Amino acid sequence: MTAYLDNAATTRVRPEAAEAVMRAMTETYANPSSLHTAGLDAHDLVESSRSVIASALGAQPGEIYFVSGGTEADNWALSAAYSRRGRHIVSTAVEHEAVLEKLKAMSGQGWEITLVAPEKDGSISAEKVAAAVREDTALVSVMTVNNETGNIYPVAEIARLIKGSRALLHTDAVQAFMKQPLRADRLGADLISVSSHKIHGPKGVGALYVKKGTNIKPLVFGGGQERGLRSGTENVPAISGFAAAVKAAEKCDPAIRAGIIERLASTLPEAIVVGGGSDHILCLSLPGLRSETIMNFLSERGVYVSRGSACAKGRRSHVLEAMRLPPEVIDGSIRASFSEFTTAAEAEYFCVCLEEAAQKLLKKL
Repeated sequence: MTAYLDNAATTRVRPEAAEAVMRAMTETYANPSSLHTAGLDAHDLVESSRSVIASALGAQPGEIYFVSGGTEADNWALSAAYSRRGRHIVSTAVEHEAVLEKLKAMSGQGWEITLVAPEKDGSISAEKVAAAVREDTALVSVMTVNNETGNIYPVAEIARLIKGSRALLHTDAVQAFMKQPLRADRLGADLISVSSHKIHGPKGVGALYVKKGTNIKPLVFGGGQERGLRSGTENVPAISGFAAAVKAAEKCDPAIRAGIIERLASTLPEAIVVGGGSDHILCLSLPGLRSETIMNFLSERGVYVSRGSACAKGRRSHVLEAMRLPPEVIDGSIRASFSEFTTAAEAEYFCVCLEEAAQKLLKKL
């Protein structure tokens, strides 16, 4: 048996999305900018896909811009600060690398960056974020759901608290879109990043929501696609697959995560649950073991999990460090993440293998 429990890193493409991609590649393959009938058909497919994603996000189609994924969406959103007065940005110490590395680059360009630390349970205080906003703050960026711990952050409350400031509000909603209640028309954010491959759509496509009236500079110059802000021939197959995944999406069963926690509380009491809030992410630690050792043991048995963000490539988690957890808890942490296709049998198999790992590996210490 195998159990793929790394859905926060990426998901398998669902049949509806794969079929939509193939149709666009073999039937609606013309350039959407071409003025002949085939080109107009491709253009219509892009625009109908835009409408699907806008509707799911509680936005207007004209507020959705297609990009290559969450990383590009985050980088472009942060660049909106260049159009504002002030040279100060507020974010958190637990953001995805796509945000933190962009902020690091901006710091080298003379921007002042304030990173709000999480509480020890991984939560973020809306009041602390708001208190960090100054008169010269151009932008605030706080993710919706943490990709390593599953903590849900109070973006709507932050929006309310900073409403009187000049700052734009961006949220990386890659781990929240189609998983948590999320509507742009209620959230209060000016910029929202989402991605296709986290919801059983194809890789290489995502979207940035830009609230009507928000000034953002072009990302790429060229033929004027995406209303002149993100030039380049549209990736019609991926866009079509993204929309198909959105239309077919279902939330994962909350009983999967809850059941694992309940079982391990009795069979593996030394396991520590880190953070939490979202039904599709479970961060666990086995102090005394190393993440790589646990992952290799599980992988040999066909159970696939990760140690924090897949983008970190083996580095110690900056998220868990920011939470000020003991080194042995950080070093023994793994992340299991679920989707609508995760079964109770896979969850049980994960528990069996993790219990075996603890029994055999801890005995060797």
